[in-house]
Amino acid sequence: MKKVKLYLTLMLAGLVLLSCNNKKNNTEESKSETAKIEKREIWTKDQANKWYAEQPWLVGANYYPSTAINQLEMWQEDTFDPKRIDQELGWAEGIGMNVMRVYLHDLLHQQDAEGLYKRMDQFLEIADKHHIKTLFVLFDSCWDPFPALGKQRAPKPYTHNSGWVQSPGQKVLQDKTQYPRLEKYVKETVAKFKDDKRILGWDVWNEPDNMTGPSYEKIEIKNKVDLILPLLKDVFVWARESNPSQPLTSGVWVGDWSDEAKMKPMHKMQIEQSDVVSFHNYNTPADFEKVIKELQRYGKPLLCTEYMARPNGSTFEGFLPIAKKYNVGMINWGFVDGKTQTKYAWDSWTKKYNSEPKLWFHEVLKNDGTPYIKAETDLIKKMTSEANKK
Repeated sequence: MKKVKLYLTLMLAGLVLLSCNNKKNNTEESKSETAKIEKREIWTKDQANKWYAEQPWLVGANYYPSTAINQLEMWQEDTFDPKRIDQELGWAEGIGMNVMRVYLHDLLHQQDAEGLYKRMDQFLEIADKHHIKTLFVLFDSCWDPFPALGKQRAPKPYTHNSGWVQSPGQKVLQDKTQYPRLEKYVKETVAKFKDDKRILGWDVWNEPDNMTGPSYEKIEIKNKVDLILPLLKDVFVWARESNPSQPLTSGVWVGDWSDEAKMKPMHKMQIEQSDVVSFHNYNTPADFEKVIKELQRYGKPLLCTEYMARPNGSTFEGFLPIAKKYNVGMINWGFVDGKTQTKYAWDSWTKKYNSEPKLWFHEVLKNDGTPYIKAETDLIKKMTSEANKK
């Protein structure tokens, strides 16, 4: 009898153990299935084009308030200026703009992630009030390689973008022990806003292979692009792991797009990893159209996320009709004349200016909100109004 009881006890224990194991396996399988469902792949052409068909014709500017010299001054608590942002985005709405490309910075997240998110939400609320969507930029390879939190320097007189800073800075880029912090910044930021309808998308890295030209080339590291290439691939992966409902992109800016065989590894990777294809063009209308035709072979929506440098021949009147013809979204550099001083040309780093240029390089509005060239703002308003009639 004792043996029978012992046998039954052992059988019961075995059944309980088997049941627990089955539950554990089922739970793990369930988690695995959920992970499969939630895993965010790069959008197919169909997914990308379906998303784009739901958008208006996108026309807007790269935006920072005229009171900020760079990304840090725009977003830090002491210098965040919602009143001015509201006023300026009201001006943008008034001329028919419906999208703004806006830069963030990894140091802002390190300094005060919750404060940054609170201010981002406030910005999105203001932009949405003015019927403007936001394309956030996570990292940037342009201008000063040594960003620092706190009070930002005053503009250097008559100099284009004399205070703009890179993200991540050179020191962080060379220190792989900092990369987990960058991963945290990307994943947490995208996850926080992954279903926010006010956000058009995420531009994960601006001009990743930009070596800054005469402005900072003497202090740039020679292997900068070699360091960024694998990191940018990681950034795309990190952003997708947060499962955003919005598209990811990183714009190609200089190079030959006519043949994949001629394209650099960085540019191939940027396009392969992007849900929608973005690019920059500050050249002539003819070159702009040529680039559009070259990039059309990817079969995905096209966004020109930087253009408009008047002395170069890159103008609203030259580019917008072409963009409308090919249904390309358009985001020009510069909006209101202010501390970035981008009405001065890039060559203001090597050529001395003592007064306002006869022809502004960038910027659409004067500091008081009046158009620099009224014919330009009239054209933007007319074209966007016609294209986006309800």
